Amino acid sequence: MTRTQVGIIGAGPAGLMLSHLLHLAGIDSVILESRPRKAIEETIRAGVLEQNTVDLMVETGVGERLKREGFVHHGFDFRFEGHSHRIDLSALTNGRAITVYAQHEVLKDLIQARLDAGADIRFGVGDVVLHDVASSPRITFTDADGKAGELACEIIAGCDGSYGVSRPAIPAEMRRDFLRIYPFGWFGILAEAPPSSHELIYARHDRGFALISTRSADVQRMYFQCDPADSVENWSEDRIWEELQTRTEGEGFRLKEGRIFQKNIVPMRSFVCEPMQYGRLFIAGDAAHTVPPTGAKGLNLAVADVFVLSRALERFFKAGSDEGLQAYSATALKRIWRAQHFSWWMTSMLHRFEDATEFDRRRQLAELELVTSSESAARTIAENYVGLPLG
Repeated sequence: MTRTQVGIIGAGPAGLMLSHLLHLAGIDSVILESRPRKAIEETIRAGVLEQNTVDLMVETGVGERLKREGFVHHGFDFRFEGHSHRIDLSALTNGRAITVYAQHEVLKDLIQARLDAGADIRFGVGDVVLHDVASSPRITFTDADGKAGELACEIIAGCDGSYGVSRPAIPAEMRRDFLRIYPFGWFGILAEAPPSSHELIYARHDRGFALISTRSADVQRMYFQCDPADSVENWSEDRIWEELQTRTEGEGFRLKEGRIFQKNIVPMRSFVCEPMQYGRLFIAGDAAHTVPPTGAKGLNLAVADVFVLSRALERFFKAGSDEGLQAYSATALKRIWRAQHFSWWMTSMLHRFEDATEFDRRRQLAELELVTSSESAARTIAENYVGLPLG
């Protein structure tokens, strides 16, 4: 049996950042992760980091590569009816911005920092089972070699995503799950091409939504709204480029095309579990909630969760106070529901709904015209997009 103060399930953004913050506070943790390290670092995931997330990474010593390689965006474009309208994030939020830096790059930085500090990360574990989470927590598992292991801890942090074992360990009669499934998905591509725009473009078109983003000087990330039951095999490169060009056309604008080397379909859903704690078990990140990617909140919510949890754990272990732990769920959920509203708002304003009437179409356009012409409305978008305060 291994003993530690905090047993963390999952080496995603939530688990790794929590372990990093606890280490800085002098609190010991062990991470159990089902995937091999190589799979984590090579799974390509988009990433738009709020100002708070960037600041936290820099302030805690894991932001050097982010500062060198991340793309800082001081605004983005809403594009509709063939015209672009820029939302000046920095001007509307006293200089704050967002940074485009892929999630798997964040994970690489956190993994390396934890290993450099001597962290105990068990990659490739299986058969994870939580025991006695209401009183004396322990976790049983098999390691990457198939050997049985057991981890005794004072606290369990469930950071193992939407389909992990942590959330189901909260008894069904003790929690409420809130779910909304959207009737569309995103068809995503990675393409070898130069940037078409220096900032993100959120496009609303009668054929559906499109998003133009960047990954590097040579690789671009783009999405367009699709049927979630569609198949990537139905879309040739020519058809994909034709669809993206159509949805972003106007004012002489054309996307710069190139070889598409990745295609996938992303489902769209909103989910929240309440409460996010039970006994000595606390869940964070995708284990507790998911948001549609329109608002770019997923990774940032995970970081916000563990920021709150790490501060509560520091008070618990150093001052013997469980006040912060008792308030963890309520504190985190305030920010989560604000992010859910923002993500829903962006999604409903920009996407084509199959049952929409001409009234709905005109209402969408009126809303877009409002947020691109009214400074106060634009500021609401900007403040939510660059991120609400942590905690």
